Amino acid sequence: MGLTSNKVLVLGIALAIVLFVGTVWLWPRLARHGWRPVSGRVGLLLATQLALLASLGIAVNQAFGFYAGWADLFGRETGQGVVVDHTARRGASGPIEVLATARVQGASGSWPRTTGQIQKVDIVGRTTRIATPAYVYLPPEYFQSRYRTRAFPAAVVLTGYPGTAQALVDKLHYPRTAQQLAKDGRMQPMILVMLRPTVAPPRDTECVDVPGGPRAETFFAKDLPDAVLAHYRVGGKPGSWGIIGDSTGGYCALKLAMHHPDVFAAGAGLSPYYKAPIDPTTGDLFRGKEGLKNRADLWWCLKHLSAPDTSLLVSSSKVGESNYKATLGFIARVRATDLTRISSIILDSGGHNFNTWRREIPAALQWMSGRLSDH
Repeated sequence: MGLTSNKVLVLGIALAIVLFVGTVWLWPRLARHGWRPVSGRVGLLLATQLALLASLGIAVNQAFGFYAGWADLFGRETGQGVVVDHTARRGASGPIEVLATARVQGASGSWPRTTGQIQKVDIVGRTTRIATPAYVYLPPEYFQSRYRTRAFPAAVVLTGYPGTAQALVDKLHYPRTAQQLAKDGRMQPMILVMLRPTVAPPRDTECVDVPGGPRAETFFAKDLPDAVLAHYRVGGKPGSWGIIGDSTGGYCALKLAMHHPDVFAAGAGLSPYYKAPIDPTTGDLFRGKEGLKNRADLWWCLKHLSAPDTSLLVSSSKVGESNYKATLGFIARVRATDLTRISSIILDSGGHNFNTWRREIPAALQWMSGRLSDH
């Protein structure tokens, strides 16, 4: 049974209930002196607490999509990451392999031309040899005959760390939201390429080209757009691509838009931070190279590099988000530049969680749509 399976959650809850009832039932028998009764009481209390905490952890993981499976949870996920030979991968001949298709949840109808389509894919970078799973949302217009020659704008959508790409579909509802907004005439139809920034799991690369390691920034700035352009009808000129993400994905979105304005005309960071952290999940990202470390610091970039010709969106909450003051400072610093444009979504309250981001995503997608063209 998988970590995200409802059976696992039910089993955990059932075990906690059994242990609680057993503790109540056996407590009078263990209310004696001696190391055995004392050990029994301690063991029952400890087992009950562990079962309750495990059940709570499983429920939270299902709600927020932190870990995709047991291997991901225990840091043993090695099936994805840097690959050596793409030609050996399932006989695929291109950088994108479609594994499955599904309709957009909540959409009425059964045909792609009325509901749109979500494709589960594997993407392999031609230059970086990074492989990662992703989901691609194709709007209904993509399948309609009157749009058969149209190239659509595209937005890369990133999770936080560790995150799962599926959470962008099932928990944050990006495809459903994009479809409804386009149907209401509040945004143009766009292709969404949804994945997590963790392209070499379990390591958190912070979308950095790690010396001697995964070249995550090159993958997102070059390989990913090239792969999507080769497989889908996506605009290939400057102005056709945007990038959006939450938390770690928000930091990556801002950084990629600032570093590569020739690729991304807009970058939206929901609850982002502005400097790559160094911790046990990242390891040594820069290998002592001060230039790489500075480049991953968005404050340093704004102060020392030429202002990029791109549009940025940041979000925070007055109560509930730790990045509120930093976000106000970032807005002020960007406003002082001559080329970079900045917008914001500031909520009165909202924590660092899916519920907050679901409140921000509709406005963020509308903002993104208004800054992308379909040529």
